[in-house]
Amino acid sequence: MTSLERKSFQLRLNVLEMVNKGHAGHIGGDMSEMEILVAIYDRMRIDPSKPQDPDRDRFILSKGHSVEALYCVLADKGYFSMEEVLNDFSKFGTKFIGHPTRSIPGIEMNTGSLGHGLSIATGMAIASKRSGRNFRVYTLLGDGELDEGSVWEAAMAASSYSLDNLIAIVDRNHLQISGDTEDVMKLGDIAGKFREFGWNAIDIPSGNSIQCLVAALDYAESVKGKPSALIAHTTKGYGSRIMENKVGWHHKVPSEIEYEEIQMDLKSKIKELSDEQHCE
Repeated sequence: MTSLERKSFQLRLNVLEMVNKGHAGHIGGDMSEMEILVAIYDRMRIDPSKPQDPDRDRFILSKGHSVEALYCVLADKGYFSMEEVLNDFSKFGTKFIGHPTRSIPGIEMNTGSLGHGLSIATGMAIASKRSGRNFRVYTLLGDGELDEGSVWEAAMAASSYSLDNLIAIVDRNHLQISGDTEDVMKLGDIAGKFREFGWNAIDIPSGNSIQCLVAALDYAESVKGKPSALIAHTTKGYGSRIMENKVGWHHKVPSEIEYEEIQMDLKSKIKELSDEQHCE
């Protein structure tokens, strides 16, 4: 687990560099979702040399505005070079724009208009069942995205079709662009809502813990006859004390001083994790 934890922070450094060079990005959500992405991609049946393999598992980033973290994970898996995405992100004419696009290897669907990802993932999971291929479909939603009614329409459909090959993860960092989610539109007990819609739902209090995420994913993949929703209680801007739990970092490019502080925090955490692994 320590190696995946360390990777999560190393990839955060790449996100920081990307946002700094590209002068754009939703860095707060990138940082809250990183462990979720690392845990999912560590278990997915994928082959970067065969990005269109019909038997591959699928991942949909429904909260498409936090694409920088996904770019870094895909580069780490070998879909393209890290150097390419770090240098090209948000530049004129680039394919590495601020939302996922299928022109990029490893991206399954254009997303960014919130509320669509779960519907897309549900359709893919149905196709998996009907084709007999039995690939698994994962999708990551933001908690603010749950304001959209289409999410709950998809939740009804996924349960109705008994899609046990579908896992939805909610990045529950409690902050959306206009403030605290409970001030904007009260979400309450999200896991309870999914259960009422017929899902297996798991609350993960430590949503930035690789160990907790892996355990929840293991259990979700063992459940038969219904889709699973993991509610990962994360921290917006996780990894640096100047970003954590601050709504202003939803979409922000750090100043030179902020960049150095964030970089120092992340490097300190990587060293701490490396020392822990050495002791083991």
